[in-house]
Amino acid sequence: MHRGGCNSQASQHSGSLCTMSVSGLSPPRPLGSVSGLLQVASLLGLVLLLLKAAQLYLRRQWLLKAFQEFPCPPSHWLYGHSQELRNDQGLQDLLKRVEKFPCASPRWLGGTSVQLLVYDPDYMKVILGRSDPKSLGIYKFMAPWIGYGLLLLNGQTWFQHRRMLTPAFHYDILKPYVGLMANSVRVMLDKWEELINQDSHLDIFGHISLMTLDTIMKCAFSHQGSIQTDRNSQSYTHAVEDLNNLFYVRLRNVFYHSDIIYRLTREGRWNHRACKLAHQHTEQVIKLRKAQLQKEGELEKVRKKRHLDFLDILLFARMENGSSLSDKDLRAEVDTFMFEGHDTTASGISWILYALAMHPEHQQKCREEIQGLLGDGTSISWDHLDQMPYTTMCIKEALRLYPPVPGIGRQLSKPITFPDGRSLPRGIMVMLSFYALHHNPKVWPNPEVFDPFRFAPGSSQHSHAFLPFSGGSRNCIGKQFAMNELKVAVALTLLRFELAPDPSRVPVPVPRIVLKSKNGIHLHLRKLL
Repeated sequence: MHRGGCNSQASQHSGSLCTMSVSGLSPPRPLGSVSGLLQVASLLGLVLLLLKAAQLYLRRQWLLKAFQEFPCPPSHWLYGHSQELRNDQGLQDLLKRVEKFPCASPRWLGGTSVQLLVYDPDYMKVILGRSDPKSLGIYKFMAPWIGYGLLLLNGQTWFQHRRMLTPAFHYDILKPYVGLMANSVRVMLDKWEELINQDSHLDIFGHISLMTLDTIMKCAFSHQGSIQTDRNSQSYTHAVEDLNNLFYVRLRNVFYHSDIIYRLTREGRWNHRACKLAHQHTEQVIKLRKAQLQKEGELEKVRKKRHLDFLDILLFARMENGSSLSDKDLRAEVDTFMFEGHDTTASGISWILYALAMHPEHQQKCREEIQGLLGDGTSISWDHLDQMPYTTMCIKEALRLYPPVPGIGRQLSKPITFPDGRSLPRGIMVMLSFYALHHNPKVWPNPEVFDPFRFAPGSSQHSHAFLPFSGGSRNCIGKQFAMNELKVAVALTLLRFELAPDPSRVPVPVPRIVLKSKNGIHLHLRKLL
């Protein structure tokens, strides 16, 4: 019995050992299969990585071959010339290129990203005479803010929108705007009179930006009231300032080019907030105008107009297929013109006043011309604008030195051959640098000298040597509007104030979407008796 018990216990014990050994051996099977899957995944990842590396290598070799006729400064194999964009000496580096490399030179943004910087009038003429699309590699960063309006659209849709909006800039529409422009300028000058009682030194850009926003709101968007005293409008101009800077920050950081990475960064979140603020402003403008049109008799009054204002054209628009403009397209055009219609002109006016402050002899000649034409300036009309030739010469020379839009991008839709025989294939990004063109000593002798007589009546330049409003079929649709506003603002300012620079705060031009100053534009203002 005892021995049998022992045997029984032994058999039970061996059975449990068997069970344990079986249960102990069974788990490694799934682990083995997971390990195998990881090995396959790792191998697949490695293969994909090698394929991507090969693709990038081939892309770089293709680009090097495409640009072999175009020398440039030495570049890093991974970062390219990004150091030129990372400091505030970018414009100085650009001008060094102009002196060393004729007509154009490549700027590498990374190992496999490059653009041809162009600063020669003959090259400009060839490119602007074509219908290449905007370079989406650059401009797509603006899309969350201004959408796909006239600035970012390409092809047939762009052509339809351009044709639809051209009547908004007809002479009969622009003529009465001169009075509205003058009223906005006077509000700003009155404010300046109060401010210089405390301190005669003033950073003018913010004030001018509010004034040009006030003007575009009244002229193009049928706005009633003064924007210049509205805090919400100031939040819009601050948002535009932020978006200008954030665009440049994103452009120069190759890692920020990925939407996924950018959204996770502090700058990406900041950009999102600034876009939201800008959109709130434009949505309110559209909402208010729609509400006005609902009032009794207002709709019929607008329909009887021979020429419609900008926003009314959009609201009444019918595309060629008979459909009205979608809300998305409508807001894109409003966002585009709200930005372009005030920020570029604010830049232009600010730099013109700075140039005149730096050259008092030219400032005084302009003042005398305007006094002879307008007297005390209580009224200024459309007809006056063509009767200030010397002031116009000074305005153009300031726009040469400080073009409001420093450059634009294109992507070659087909191969191109330049006048000197050099060529590039389809798909290459081209950056037309108006700043470099305007400072090119081969085009403009002594380019850093302020000389209004370059634009004296009868003087001749290359058709594409001076491009403050771009050129070709995609030139600035509002260039006449802008030029009128520049003249009105300069004329009324010079009648009221004598301008002098602030030697302790010399402005440092920096290229953003619009030409800005790193440290503001500070002037000393003296009220004229």
